[in-house]
Amino acid sequence: MTFSGLKGFRDYPPPDAGARSELVRRMRAAARRAGYWELEAPSVESLELFKVKSGEEIASQAWAFQDKGGRSVALVPETTPSLARIFAARAKSEPMPVKWFTYQRLWRYEEPQQGRTREFAQFNLDILGVPGVEAEADLLATAALAMDESGAEGLYAFRVNDRDLAEGLAERFGVREMDRYFHAIDRFRKTPRSEFVAELGASGMAPASLDAWVERLDASRAGLSGAAIEEFFTYALGLELSAAAAAAVARLRRLFLLLDRLGLSDRVVFDPMVVRGLAYYTSTVFEAFARSEDLRSLFGGGRYDHLIELFGGPPTPACGLAIGDQTLEILLRSHEKWPEGEPALDTYVVAITPDEVGDAFAWVERLRRAGIAAECDLLGRNLSRQLREAARKRARRALLLGPQEKAKGIIVERDLATGAQRELAPEEVVRPA
Repeated sequence: MTFSGLKGFRDYPPPDAGARSELVRRMRAAARRAGYWELEAPSVESLELFKVKSGEEIASQAWAFQDKGGRSVALVPETTPSLARIFAARAKSEPMPVKWFTYQRLWRYEEPQQGRTREFAQFNLDILGVPGVEAEADLLATAALAMDESGAEGLYAFRVNDRDLAEGLAERFGVREMDRYFHAIDRFRKTPRSEFVAELGASGMAPASLDAWVERLDASRAGLSGAAIEEFFTYALGLELSAAAAAAVARLRRLFLLLDRLGLSDRVVFDPMVVRGLAYYTSTVFEAFARSEDLRSLFGGGRYDHLIELFGGPPTPACGLAIGDQTLEILLRSHEKWPEGEPALDTYVVAITPDEVGDAFAWVERLRRAGIAAECDLLGRNLSRQLREAARKRARRALLLGPQEKAKGIIVERDLATGAQRELAPEEVVRPA
């Protein structure tokens, strides 16, 4: 009997599993350098936890089932509800701000496609307790650091908007069905112009505003930067927007100023089409996108100031983002930035004759205990085949153990990059690269 994997689930044999582990290591290191602490949440939660945030529609995507106690539970489809639950239980004892990161495997019953599987992983960054855009600036700077450390430097940029501004403009244009309008705006780049105009009209947008607004969106298709951002804000304020929308402009101005001071102006644009589909976002929203490949979206996030209250916690300003493993892998592979896999071996210990096998094992153990990655042959191969195996493992050096070397009380070290050899006293062998 033969078996194959389930639809929407992937195997990661070597070297891909090692490459993925290396990416996670780099992102974890970046988050810790930015002062984020790691949070680990369960893989199974009450189904009700996700209904609080997403409503009944989550049942169509969740891998939900009855446990042996008759409770409705689910494999976790997203991290934020678990984070909100954990924070709500600890809110009184947590000093602000809280900066947490997670790396978690998730499950959603969706139709598999490129960049979307039924089992996947996300790297999340969240800040709680900061009401100002300083939180968004820190999030985007940390996400940029994590992306750069992962090998994606120069391959991505961020689109930024504010839902209060988007809603204020829509109201000014006569929109009555805000959800329909947001859905249309969110799909602007993927929708034929005639269909997009029809959707705006169906949302209630005044016919007199349609053409001019679509023209402005067209001009913003690649995002706005530099003076073009301020020109858009001046235009928007000239429409006599609501107080909430005007406050959004002030927030965005402050955020872009901070991002400039962080040295991120080369990878941040203002995009009036970014509204994010999730209703719990309260103001600032952002997406990362690939600079090439038709500006494909990579990941997103935003501010969710009222979510903690839904889970029984106190009013808490919060924002976060999630980087999916699938889209990051596609980006890195397409630009030949995917890691090689497991880190290169430092030392391969070669037993020239069978009599040195025991010595080879002893040296390997000694090196490993000293923090040096080391291996030796397990298959009784000859010298040339052992050296080929050392090269396959990308070892930095080989230690040659033979009867002549043993008689002289030395070990021969061969540099596997240059082929140069030298004799070492035993006490010289155990040292990091």
